[in-house]
Amino acid sequence: MAILGTLLKKGIRLRVSLEQEYSSPAELQKEELKKLLIKSANTAIGKKYGFKLILKEFRKPNKDFYRAFSSMVPIYDYEKIYKEWWYRLKDGERNITWPGAIRYFALTSGTSGASSKYIPISGDMVRAIRKTGVRQILSLSKYDLPDDLFTKGILMLGGSTDLDFNGTFFSGDLSGITAGRLPIWFQRFYKPGKQISRNKNWGEKLDQIVEMAPKWDIGIIVGVPAWLQILLEKIIERYQLSTIHDIWPNLQIFVHGGVSFEPYKKGFEKLLAHPLIYMETYLASEGFLAFQALPDRRSMRLVLNNGIFYEFIPFKDENFDENGEVKEGARTLKIDEIEENVDYGLLISTCSGAWRYLIGDVIRFVSLEESEIIITGRTKHFLSLCGEHLSMDNMNRAIEMVGEEQNLNIKEFTVIGLPHGSLFKHHWFVGTDDEIDQEELVKQIDEKLKILNDDYVVERQHALKEVSCTVLSPRYFYDWLRAQGKEGGQNKFPRVLKKEKMTQWLEFLKDNNIEI
Repeated sequence: MAILGTLLKKGIRLRVSLEQEYSSPAELQKEELKKLLIKSANTAIGKKYGFKLILKEFRKPNKDFYRAFSSMVPIYDYEKIYKEWWYRLKDGERNITWPGAIRYFALTSGTSGASSKYIPISGDMVRAIRKTGVRQILSLSKYDLPDDLFTKGILMLGGSTDLDFNGTFFSGDLSGITAGRLPIWFQRFYKPGKQISRNKNWGEKLDQIVEMAPKWDIGIIVGVPAWLQILLEKIIERYQLSTIHDIWPNLQIFVHGGVSFEPYKKGFEKLLAHPLIYMETYLASEGFLAFQALPDRRSMRLVLNNGIFYEFIPFKDENFDENGEVKEGARTLKIDEIEENVDYGLLISTCSGAWRYLIGDVIRFVSLEESEIIITGRTKHFLSLCGEHLSMDNMNRAIEMVGEEQNLNIKEFTVIGLPHGSLFKHHWFVGTDDEIDQEELVKQIDEKLKILNDDYVVERQHALKEVSCTVLSPRYFYDWLRAQGKEGGQNKFPRVLKKEKMTQWLEFLKDNNIEI
């Protein structure tokens, strides 16, 4: 690793990184789609939708290849592709949506629906995720870092590597699947190590890491912000430290993803003696889509040449219904047809056999030239009871602004929409141990949202007649996740609760004698 550190400091780059840097996004994506179609032409889905016919259009100099692809292959969400194709993969059938058999399935956190989803993970996808991970590591050459940082341990707080096996396939958290297949050269730096990482009991795993913490010299931590903050707090309490740097003085980098870090940042930084470098990743169960490639940015670079083809649907009422579902005839665009500062629902076709698959995230390009994006929300995690179009990005920013101004450590929050007479209301649940007046807090949140969202301002004057709030201990959020079987790993609390999830949350609070 010391040798790798030296190479990084000299700016050694992977060929694929250079390829993306010096090629047009449209060229890279056209080539990527062609590779995916060629490899899958003889699968069941490839035969049904005429992948070989689509491939003939790639010979032409115009855009017929995309018109053929988008007209012949339908848009899928999880329920549709599972019922039509992926259930056959779980039965061990081969050559269905990707060549060969699928032996691994990633279980999603299931924040949008009632239960976990089984996402197929091919060998090609594991290799693609690993390659993109190396590309992110090599991007550290752009930072002013000491060589010896790359001799330190890397703590990856993820799901269990002890996967469930039913005789046909293995299933578990994506982080558990990938951590169990790390390159040999990386394993001596990986913490918490094989034994602890196999533990399926999240509470026990955290306790084991706490006990081992003094024996490790950690330079990089990787994971979901909420769970890493809980771990660091446990270590500080166990050893009566002032900050985590008392035990890990060389800790310099935090690689995070899965949820906006900004609402957690203020509370997280209270655990540090000096600032960390924050690097955001976009690693979904369906693939490694993007990572922060440049210092001092809040955006990530889409990976355009590593097993994923992207399409974009303008996130507008004409394309999506009130439940976040794609409407029939929705307009789809490829990467050379999009605009900066416009929100898009994201479709992906991947080397794991997802085809024109609605991943559920909403993204916005902040730089077309560098393919830099931010995640602004989820297609289903937004509130628009009456046209207020409140996005996750609006919510995260409002909480961040209020936390800064009021010096609050807000660890979790969620919002629900409810009827209010013949009109509507929003009710916020805010997780903090700080003393705060509920009415003053919701007033502050409401004011920030009016600054951030013009539609919200209009509807607050008309149909959205009330905004209310319940402040409660953050432990209730984590207890609810545990009750849902979603503790730890890549699991995170949904920012908007609807339908069944909302009902379960309200019943949980009632059982715990919390009134709203």
